[in-house]
Amino acid sequence: MRQTLANITAVTRPEQLREQIAQLSQQAAAPNLWDDPEAAQQVTSQLSHVQSELERVEKMSERIEDLEAIVELAAEEEGEDQDLLFEEAESQLEKLKRDLSDLEVKTLLSGDYDERAAVVTIRSGAGGIDAADFAEMLLRMYLRWAERSGYPTKVMDTSYAEEAGIKSATFEVSAPYAYGTLSVEAGTHRLVRISPFDNQGRRQTSFAAVEVIPLIETTDHIDIPESDLKIDVFRSSGPGGQSVNTTDSAVRMTHIPTGIVVSMQNEKSQIQNRAAALRVLQSRLLQLRHEQEQAARKELAGDVKASWGDQMRSYVLQPYQMVKDLRTGFENGNTAAVFDGEIDDFINAGIRWRKDSESGADQ
Repeated sequence: MRQTLANITAVTRPEQLREQIAQLSQQAAAPNLWDDPEAAQQVTSQLSHVQSELERVEKMSERIEDLEAIVELAAEEEGEDQDLLFEEAESQLEKLKRDLSDLEVKTLLSGDYDERAAVVTIRSGAGGIDAADFAEMLLRMYLRWAERSGYPTKVMDTSYAEEAGIKSATFEVSAPYAYGTLSVEAGTHRLVRISPFDNQGRRQTSFAAVEVIPLIETTDHIDIPESDLKIDVFRSSGPGGQSVNTTDSAVRMTHIPTGIVVSMQNEKSQIQNRAAALRVLQSRLLQLRHEQEQAARKELAGDVKASWGDQMRSYVLQPYQMVKDLRTGFENGNTAAVFDGEIDDFINAGIRWRKDSESGADQ
């Protein structure tokens, strides 16, 4: 464990984190900080993240020392007292191993955009009503995961299906490294269950697609000429409150050269929806540029991989209960907990798998 912690410390560089904290604390103390609420939120969020990262590393070392002290103390005792101390040491050891493993996974997030906030889009696929219902189940799963993790979220657009569920939904996760963490969730997800929408109670397989892109930042300079955009306005659909469903405030933005379409309807005004749509469009163009660069590098390296099927994860509720990631092999039989947002183990396994895959490709 000490060796693992030494490797983590070498990557996280506590001294650099302390310098970052000093700089960010100075910015956070500026009297005019909240003149620009968006920039202020970014500074305070980043400060909180860096402080938390440093604290985790420092506390981990203290916890290892505390565990050693318990073991040494237990060795000096006898009988029941010794048994109790060793039992406490075993309990602490398991927690420490798990937390150290989680911390180690965070050090693997070193991609170009991994430290960004994330924009996640979920779309229903093949499977009719069940697919729309499954898409809504996944939306709830990710929002619950973010809530459990203490990450702020904002649902930016929801397109409701006619009978049940959703056709698509887009939401933002505003936390450092949200993109790097959630990017391993991108792909096709499959659900197998007895359909609640089938009168004959037959088993149904349905699919949903998850897209994860990094949130654009002002420094990225993704310029989009006005002539490349087609903008349509329409009336918002679905459950509404004040100023929703009453005016043509929703915006559909099409990027003509690539055919990328972004819809926004959850803001109160057309101007706000247009700004939100443009930001997501810029993020998707940034992701597209990144993918093209990666494809060019793979082509130069002659990297050709074979893959089986489209789905990366299966959620089986019938005839047995199991969620299994087909890339990593990680599985969990507690499907209710998974759909309630307990997906950290899947994410961590995915991050490790991705790092191993990249290392294999480099070799």
